[in-house]
Amino acid sequence: MDIRVASDPAGAAAVAADTIARRLRAAAARRPRVGLAASGGSTPALMFAALAEMPLPWAQVDLYQVDERVAPDGDAARNRSLLDVLPVPAAQIASMPVTAVDLARGARRYASRLPERLDVVHLGIGTDGHTASWPPGDPVIAAAGDVAISSKYQGHVRMTLTPHAVNRARNRVVLVTGADKAEVVARWLLGDTSLPIQALRRASTTVVLDQAAASHLRPTGLAAVAR
Repeated sequence: MDIRVASDPAGAAAVAADTIARRLRAAAARRPRVGLAASGGSTPALMFAALAEMPLPWAQVDLYQVDERVAPDGDAARNRSLLDVLPVPAAQIASMPVTAVDLARGARRYASRLPERLDVVHLGIGTDGHTASWPPGDPVIAAAGDVAISSKYQGHVRMTLTPHAVNRARNRVVLVTGADKAEVVARWLLGDTSLPIQALRRASTTVVLDQAAASHLRPTGLAAVAR
């Protein structure tokens, strides 16, 4: 695991965007198609904006969702609109079918669209230790297959990539900002097994924090990034 600390949320977003960009370029040099899976939420908006300005082989990038709330198209709760800033051709964006009548069938259909291994998976962490849509105590974290349906969590049932799919990816980038995340970040990195994010594979994972999110960590082993 590579841990990087920037001074503020904008700096952390820039570091995360640069990390993802380098991984995508390396993948595109080796393979004709590149798979990127992105999470939603409020934290990554700055990162997506920075990534959109970078010269990348977007024509080779297939964009997937890490998770999505089960809500109607156009609902403010949906994550999908956050990805519109990225210059990926529309035909290469795979939206999760959360309006499907049969969600389990929709999850299987989405899993069939995934590559054998995603190149980069972007993630965050909640104050309760969840990542993707793996709520605390939810059996979705042990679901078979690559895509599953969570129980209702914070008002919504969700479709999510499972640990199988996320951990099989070649790289993972976790972006976390804000003092409200400092305690859970420290618990995660110190090995608190009660947190859902402990299901995340640490090898080939880069964690990007701002100083507020890193404030409960000791500086030893952290690569400080001045931004």
